[in-house]
Amino acid sequence: MAISGLIFLGGILRLAGPLHQKEQGMSDKTTRIVAEGAYPLIRPPDLAELRRLNRARSKALTNKLMTEEEAIARFVHDGDYIGVELYGTVRCPMSLCRALIRSGKKGFDLAGQGVHEADVLVAAGLIERIDWTYIGQEVYGVSPVMRRAVESGQIKQVVEWSNGAITWRFKAAAMGVPFLPTFSMLGSDTFAYSSAKAIECPFTGQTVGLLPALILDVGFIHVHRADRSGNCQIDGIGGFASEMARASKKLIVSAEEIVDTATIRRCPERTVIPWFNVDAVVHAPFGSWPGEMAGLYERDEAHYRMFIDQTQTQEGADAYLKEWVRDLPDHTALLLKIGPERLASLRIDGKGA
Repeated sequence: MAISGLIFLGGILRLAGPLHQKEQGMSDKTTRIVAEGAYPLIRPPDLAELRRLNRARSKALTNKLMTEEEAIARFVHDGDYIGVELYGTVRCPMSLCRALIRSGKKGFDLAGQGVHEADVLVAAGLIERIDWTYIGQEVYGVSPVMRRAVESGQIKQVVEWSNGAITWRFKAAAMGVPFLPTFSMLGSDTFAYSSAKAIECPFTGQTVGLLPALILDVGFIHVHRADRSGNCQIDGIGGFASEMARASKKLIVSAEEIVDTATIRRCPERTVIPWFNVDAVVHAPFGSWPGEMAGLYERDEAHYRMFIDQTQTQEGADAYLKEWVRDLPDHTALLLKIGPERLASLRIDGKGA
């Protein structure tokens, strides 16, 4: 029986054709690795383990509703490789990140396109290595939190990817393949500071980049609505929620609204994350605050600017975390501290606080 496949041999990607190819007079072909990013993979993907875990997941429509604290206690462990979605301050899973800080767990590697949630996690000293696409505060410039963490050595490694590349890395894991070929990042410094490789395409001779699959121990995603079993819908930009959900060994979802399954089924095309990818569902109205949610509420610009001003020093960052994270027992206490009038002023959907 003819067997085909891909074999890596000391920097050479060898195309193993049918075992009888030499008898047919076919010549051996090799594909050269022509360039490599500077950094090793933070976590090499274990696709067999991800498939095993996915097969073992219950497909029953069970009730997965719990608090942030319960989800973190049950599914997150010291040293896990965690991921966040989306980017900037849009739909960021802030209630989950605050609960993670309060849990006392630490030593994490982090992947995603987030900005504010990453700032808060790094300021709290929880993150050691980062697979990242953007580190900054958008119109407010470079994050002082990230600068201090990298320059001090708290962050031991930053591996760079383009926005598209990190999405395709999640997609590779979701597809169950070790890498995806692409032209993304070729010829850029982003490639140089990544873990990607470039090969000579065996079909065209062109240089093609290979993006390795990215598998998370735990993914955090904030959505507009979900049912108790974990069917999730997102309004506005979808980001890479679908890909990351399928690339996570465990997935914790927070939702602005918990609805019944019949409501989900009325618009099945909007369900970007199905129940069988989800391990925990958390009800978290204003769960992205001070970030924004499409169609629901704007970013709390005054609070975000205060955060930036206060975190110019580590002492200021520590004071912010004490007041707005550590001294609050849960997300409900945070909402009470913000106050219903302030929350109502941020809403754009006409429903009040």
